[in-house]
Amino acid sequence: MRNSKPILLLEDDRVDAMTVRRAFKELKVTNPLVSSMNGKEAFKHLRSEGNEKPCIILLDLNMPKMNGIEFLKIAKADEALKSIPVVVLTTSKTARDVVESFKLGAAGYMVKSVDYGKFVETVRTIDLYWTLSELPNGG
Repeated sequence: MRNSKPILLLEDDRVDAMTVRRAFKELKVTNPLVSSMNGKEAFKHLRSEGNEKPCIILLDLNMPKMNGIEFLKIAKADEALKSIPVVVLTTSKTARDVVESFKLGAAGYMVKSVDYGKFVETVRTIDLYWTLSELPNGG
């Protein structure tokens, strides 16, 4: 990303979260990566006055307590959060999940590859797109 704002990762799988961190390091993405294990934890972080709003949210769909679709519904209905771009980064290839994610305001939908090289390319694509894209509120 071209700014120094944090990136929020909603991911309950520790191995997947470590893989994202490893890919960011390999790609030299310098934004701080803040992790939440579920939607409820993420909202607590996002609504805390002392925390800087992220420039982008990477969202897994399959999480406990509050899944990604539920998170997206609430986040995109919240005036303070709805302008933050959300990219779904999940293992789900289900057409229903893709359609529902975009219907709820997702900015993108990427399927996680189990092949690390392909996964890094996915993260590189996300980084490149959001580096070139104009973001709301000075993103």
